[in-house]
Amino acid sequence: MLINQQVFRTIWPTEVIGSAVNSIAIIDQTKLPHVFEIVQIENLAQMVHAIKTMQVRGAPLIGAAAAYGIALAMQQEASDAHLQAAAAQLIQSRPTAVNLAWSVRRMVACLQGMPIEARNSGAWQEAANIAEEDVAQNQAIGQHGLSLIKNLYQNKTLNILTHCNAGWLATVDFGTALAPIYAANDAGLNVHVWVSETRPRNQGAALTAWELAQHGVKHTVITDNAGGHLMQQGLVDMVIVGADRVTSTGDVCNKIGTYLKALAAFDNNIPFYAAVPTPTIDWQISHYQAIEIEERHGDEVAYLQGLAADGSVQNVRVIPNESKTANPAFDVTPARLVTGIITEKGVFAPNVLKNCK
Repeated sequence: MLINQQVFRTIWPTEVIGSAVNSIAIIDQTKLPHVFEIVQIENLAQMVHAIKTMQVRGAPLIGAAAAYGIALAMQQEASDAHLQAAAAQLIQSRPTAVNLAWSVRRMVACLQGMPIEARNSGAWQEAANIAEEDVAQNQAIGQHGLSLIKNLYQNKTLNILTHCNAGWLATVDFGTALAPIYAANDAGLNVHVWVSETRPRNQGAALTAWELAQHGVKHTVITDNAGGHLMQQGLVDMVIVGADRVTSTGDVCNKIGTYLKALAAFDNNIPFYAAVPTPTIDWQISHYQAIEIEERHGDEVAYLQGLAADGSVQNVRVIPNESKTANPAFDVTPARLVTGIITEKGVFAPNVLKNCK
């Protein structure tokens, strides 16, 4: 995708000058939208830190990042013990998104059958495979979602509401929920996106709005609680969100606040879609209560990051010092509220999701 008219992905391998080892370049998403900064990740510990602190985030992207984390670990030491230790560290870095554990287990399965001397190059190749597959899956999601948009389109502005960031910043490239929107925009359709700010980390206002602006897509940032009102006023034609995990029966686990959007959409007879590559579907879980919901640090609720008048990026506290915080990172939208799941294999109603397995 484009940043200042230059093509970027969110993550890519680079060569360290004067060294025989590789590193990984990432876009530091904690600095956006005010600062665009590329960070070099040179070892496993740095990759675990990048995932935990959300320098990289989004279910598909942290899956790819974890795969490259294994490659970095094998570059240091390719023993079975080091492979298992690296896998455990990465899986524990963030618990909710299924792509991360799926990716790590795929890497381990691939490497365990290789001679130790082949694991370094083998790990880099398999990580690259995972990254390229993600790009292809997201492109296909975009085309399947475009068909849905075309079915609703009536030669006037089509208003799509999204929540959090499920664009190209959440993947290796193209995005999940935003992939159909980019495809529609590029096809000349008149689309407009309502971007809910997505407290507490403001990933909608900071990330989704930024990348939509970079791509030239019309959009408006709204408070999280404005979505239901807009739906009542007839200003939303469809909702498309991403997901960090989808159960085998179609329950959608996504950024906190998604459930409320789905309830409002259901009450106003507005189609609600989740766009996910199939590695985001957890075929081992049939009920959402089995999903572990990540509880993040309360400072994400207590503080806001923004651009000060002097041009510096600052954190400011917005709640009393005496107040406690709770910060569940995700909620689950039950399948009964979901119109369809957009995958790279097509669009499936929750009750027939198994057909894309």
